[in-house]
Amino acid sequence: MTYRVIQWSTGNVGKLALKGIIEHPDLELVGLVVHSEKKAGTDAGELAGLGPVGITATNDVDEALAMDADVVAYTATGDLRPHEAINDMCRILASGKNVVSTSCVALCYPPGAGEQDQVRRLEEACRAGGTSFFTSGIDPGFANDLLPLVLTGFCSRVDSVRVSEILNYDTYDQPEVLFETMGFGKPMDHAPLLLLPGVLTLAWGPIVHELAAGLGIEVERIDEWFERWEAPQRYETAVGPIEAGTMAGLHFELRGIVDGEPKIIIEHVTRMHNDAAPDWPKGNNPQGGYRVVVKGNPTYTMDLEIEGDDGDHNTGGLVGTAMRILNAIPAVVAAEPGLLSALDLPLVTGKHLMS
Repeated sequence: MTYRVIQWSTGNVGKLALKGIIEHPDLELVGLVVHSEKKAGTDAGELAGLGPVGITATNDVDEALAMDADVVAYTATGDLRPHEAINDMCRILASGKNVVSTSCVALCYPPGAGEQDQVRRLEEACRAGGTSFFTSGIDPGFANDLLPLVLTGFCSRVDSVRVSEILNYDTYDQPEVLFETMGFGKPMDHAPLLLLPGVLTLAWGPIVHELAAGLGIEVERIDEWFERWEAPQRYETAVGPIEAGTMAGLHFELRGIVDGEPKIIIEHVTRMHNDAAPDWPKGNNPQGGYRVVVKGNPTYTMDLEIEGDDGDHNTGGLVGTAMRILNAIPAVVAAEPGLLSALDLPLVTGKHLMS
């Protein structure tokens, strides 16, 4: 069966999702929504870095919603425009089109999302359109929900779960996220958005609750902890310089407390240079990766390294983010109407992707 897909956005993830749809044997691109007038009217294949495919980009939302499609891949950024993203996705769902998305990452596990009013709006839109909605990616996403839950299924006892992202972000082409949201390159006493009380929990707290739900337990509370590392010298990165005396490393944890102890931990060790914060945890690869540690009987440690076709780990992560939702399309379309998480989907494989 072929699934008719509209791609919404051509940013860092959107461009790769667009390419993924065009090249996927089970997906058919039928529409492309772009924001800029400059891109409108351009062949989608050109925007994906491929040859012409006969689908023209549009910035007319009404035109897109009138198209015959099974699903919309919504990858427009939602971190700094959550209300606009929710409005878009509610319109899509109510129009009778399913949605797979990488935006508004708290919706990876809707029951644990902080903005329950937004969750209710999405649920109403699903009922109105008879549609399903799934948000995922890599982190938040499969690296810290699906992979650890799979490992716990091989245990006779689970004592704790720790999921770590240990990455060098120096090639991550999102300067607004890196410098403004996260605070890299800012003075050490600067308070970036990400480190304001409650923001870490808003973004990654739902994953803690999702892991708890998969384990059949309840989290009493989530504690936030972080530390920063000061650059001793100027670092040049692909997205801009990190001056000496500013933040070049960020280490944070969300600790899900169960029976008074931290049992579910989401950890990030983020550097803007391989030499930054030498005493912090490191991956097997100097550029980093993801690590899952399930302590119990037996104890499992899994290291995941990622590399894109261009040899870059951050590119690989973006491709993985896009393909997590695209490969889930058959399961999402087949699901009962409503909001989905990794706990609701069957095993999603790379079906028909081996050349």
